[in-house]
Amino acid sequence: MEAWQALVLGIIEGITEYLPVSSTGHLLIAQNLLGIGVANEQEKIAADTFAICIQGGAILAVLGLYFKRVLMMKDGLLGRNPDGLKLFILIVAGFLPAAVLGVIFDDWIEATLFKPWPIVAALLAGGIAILLIEKAKPRDPGASSGRDLLEMTWKMALVIGFMQCIAMWPGTSRSLMTILGGLLVGLSVKAAVEYSFLLGVVTLTAATAKKALWPVSGLDPAWDVWFGGTKLLWETYGAMPLLVGIFSAAISAALAVKWLVTYLQRHGLSIFGWYRIILAAVLAALFVTGMVTV
Repeated sequence: MEAWQALVLGIIEGITEYLPVSSTGHLLIAQNLLGIGVANEQEKIAADTFAICIQGGAILAVLGLYFKRVLMMKDGLLGRNPDGLKLFILIVAGFLPAAVLGVIFDDWIEATLFKPWPIVAALLAGGIAILLIEKAKPRDPGASSGRDLLEMTWKMALVIGFMQCIAMWPGTSRSLMTILGGLLVGLSVKAAVEYSFLLGVVTLTAATAKKALWPVSGLDPAWDVWFGGTKLLWETYGAMPLLVGIFSAAISAALAVKWLVTYLQRHGLSIFGWYRIILAAVLAALFVTGMVTV
């Protein structure tokens, strides 16, 4: 992997991770078009691990932008801030469904849904859902209406957590499902987006750790089995592409997050619905012609 390829993948990861357009779908296609992860099975494992690990840049971006919230939760755990403790509990409640169902269904999802047509279907369905929801809601986006973040209950967080599980289907978008989940339970646009970002930090960290440390079948010795993805990543690409990918993902994610919060409060989600539908059509054409395979 060349440095410029890592830069491109990092930018794509950063921009799409927090926008409701599916980072997984975009990265799978981008890797394919760049010829990354297509040589053999071991390189495929290395490429998949790279795509997960550069999420670290997106995590750093949110930690930086919402550092006050992170400090609040830290103080809450130390018994110095009741609101911080409540926010921490809300994040944990939202993460639990994915933590349980992700472990149970991960192998089935990778074997069944990481394929061209399921990705196209998820993009298309998500786009249509966005347009229907936008059509049904009041014309005023109502950024100030709805509950604030700290007015949430753990039951509301749990609903959002189960919505997040739908995004295990590649092409769906974790951000889309958690933002819609937040609006569904009555949060304001700003609160739904903020909760989505904070929940994403925990979810993405767990996903990154799992991909880096989870056993890889068919490898030997035991050390390779448990750290196979990370080992193959390191041996295949080296340190420089990973550093470039993480850095570019952090910068692009920070810009995307700041833009998204402002945009959604003024305009709503419709543009992302149309984008997903158009992207689904383009990808379907690429798959049919054989120009892209996943």
